[in-house]
Amino acid sequence: MGAIFLYEIMGTAMLTLLGCGVVANAILPKTKGNGGGWLLINFGWGLAVFAGVYVAYKTGAHINPAVTFGLLTSGAEFYDPNGAIPVNFGNTIAYIVAQMIGAFIGAVLAWLGHKQHFDEDAEPAVKLAVFSTGAEIRNPLWNTVTEILGTFVLVFVILQFGNTPSGLGPLAVALLVVGIGNSLGGPTGYAINPARDLGPRIAHAVLPIRGKGDSDWGYSWIPVVGPILGAVIAGLLHLSI
Repeated sequence: MGAIFLYEIMGTAMLTLLGCGVVANAILPKTKGNGGGWLLINFGWGLAVFAGVYVAYKTGAHINPAVTFGLLTSGAEFYDPNGAIPVNFGNTIAYIVAQMIGAFIGAVLAWLGHKQHFDEDAEPAVKLAVFSTGAEIRNPLWNTVTEILGTFVLVFVILQFGNTPSGLGPLAVALLVVGIGNSLGGPTGYAINPARDLGPRIAHAVLPIRGKGDSDWGYSWIPVVGPILGAVIAGLLHLSI
């Protein structure tokens, strides 16, 4: 359990440090990447996953509760590729708690790296967007469907990687995330990871960010429930084929 906390916290922190960081670079005032656009953000998040997976490799590099739930429902016996961490209730909770802590830490570090730019005048929604996702067309049902679909693709393909001879490792997951962002990320910003959205949203709520506005808690359940449902569906389908 100590290994779970160490590696999942570090891996998820790396994920959100680089992921929230690329959003900050693309949308905050007076950064060198300002106006970099959607592709910069997508590739930045893909490379954030790439780095996070390498950091957390010893625990199977879940760095995402959706991946943990997908493995749980897929019939897997172990959470890591070396067979050292059995699938059980205690380890499941440890993964999720560690991922939440890591996501919060990474978001705080991303804020520190861009502190002067957060101090510049910008719409509250822009500052919140560095930390968490939001829908372009707000509709709870369809926003949830979008998150279910994106996370289903993520988790199902990751599970299928284990049945193929691919040697791409973390690069394959990184490219998958870029693909999901390009194809399914437009409506909601593709959280596809409850920790990635909720941990930074909590950071946004507690950090002393100038002119930040509220943290949009009314939307916050969608990037949690949608990815969990998508992951469970992916795990059950993987189990059945």
